[in-house]
Amino acid sequence: MQREITTVWNRCLAVIRDIVPEQSFNTWFEPIVPLRLNGHVLTIQVPSEFFYEWLEENFVHALRKALDTAIGPNGQLEYSIIVDKGNEQNRPLTVNIPTTKSTQTSKPDNVNPDLIKSPFVFKDLDSLTLDSYLNPTYTFDNYVEGDCNRLARSAGYAVAERPGVTSFNPLMIYGGVGLGKTHLVQAIGNYIKNNNQNKFVLYVTSEKFTNQFLNAVRSDGIRDFTSFYMQVDVLVIDDVQFLQKKEKTQEIFFHIFNHLHQSGKQIIMTSDRAPRALDGLEDRLLSRFKWGLSADLQTPDLETRIAIIQKKLQAEGIYIENTVIEYLAHSVNTNVRELEGVIVSLMAQASLNRRDIDLELAKQTLRNIVVDSDREVTIDSVQEAVADYFNVTIADLKAKSRKRELVHPRQIAMYLAKEKTDLSLKSIGYHFGGRDHSTVIHAVQTISDLVAKHAETRHAIEKLKAQFK
Repeated sequence: MQREITTVWNRCLAVIRDIVPEQSFNTWFEPIVPLRLNGHVLTIQVPSEFFYEWLEENFVHALRKALDTAIGPNGQLEYSIIVDKGNEQNRPLTVNIPTTKSTQTSKPDNVNPDLIKSPFVFKDLDSLTLDSYLNPTYTFDNYVEGDCNRLARSAGYAVAERPGVTSFNPLMIYGGVGLGKTHLVQAIGNYIKNNNQNKFVLYVTSEKFTNQFLNAVRSDGIRDFTSFYMQVDVLVIDDVQFLQKKEKTQEIFFHIFNHLHQSGKQIIMTSDRAPRALDGLEDRLLSRFKWGLSADLQTPDLETRIAIIQKKLQAEGIYIENTVIEYLAHSVNTNVRELEGVIVSLMAQASLNRRDIDLELAKQTLRNIVVDSDREVTIDSVQEAVADYFNVTIADLKAKSRKRELVHPRQIAMYLAKEKTDLSLKSIGYHFGGRDHSTVIHAVQTISDLVAKHAETRHAIEKLKAQFK
């Protein structure tokens, strides 16, 4: 029986292939699955309601001719529409709809295929050029790998080599601001675009996607909008968290997502948090986000920050001493974007002042960047305040001396650095003469105990803290 159904549908496809353009055939007929043949009624399965509507609206004559050839003039068509793919426990949910148009009297056979509306005539809502909107400077070559991003980078490279084939579909990259999400997903897109000329890659922010959808609603272009996105081979959508509470946009994205995924197309997304933490998105959308792989990007560790600085300087053709690179890496540990911003500012300062990039210029640049910021207390400002309060020098705080009159201020400075900056214990130790992180832990514990027991130490800490408010 199944062989008979397949044979009938193959006859239909042979007729349709001669009528419709190749692009339309690949998009709208290859995904169809023949389900059953009951007398003169052929049931075919389509991925979505929109898919069914498009076939009925645009390819009714081709379908009618195919039915006449494969079944006869009495042939009828029924659609089985997938509403939900289901899972191992629950079978897919479908709904059957008898055709409303394709069973009508057939039109003349000599239908001009050029007159059949091809959705690919529609290019983009913002322009009439097929642009991927990818930044060519974002590549894997200039994306620095480290422990903070190894999983995401490896998964991204696997997807880039075999888009739509791996189990990483969709691929969700999530993490905080400035950690390289956009760089990574655009690197994937650029790799696919450069190595798979037959695949159309599209990068779009969720904000732009929403605006395009609203424009389509206003101009009665929903059909064109949806058909365009359904023909994308690789969809990269940035910051999906901004789809929160936009119910209509989520609904259209849900149908596009379903169609692309069921057609074996690759979907890549970014978010500022894990899918489970995305409040305001429909459950059915969130469940689909979890079908593939979610990989997080974390704050870069010291070694990765050093590598990022070196890569940036190498790209600019600039050489600076390792001591300056280490100072920058230890001092800026928030995110990649801020680190690169400091490097750009440092190069600008050196160029404007016509001086070499040295440790003093690095310290001065950092002070200029963080000035007047409530949260930005630097290691240098802590050391300066403590040195001034105890009438010692900053060099004394960094020295190896074990004299009590130096050990106590040094421990207070480490204690304040731990409390007032975002630096790691390892970085704090670096700024105090390259001491080990265990020394910093001991200093913090010692001062904590003294604050609890001795009024003099407590008073000193309070006065020093007041300077940072």
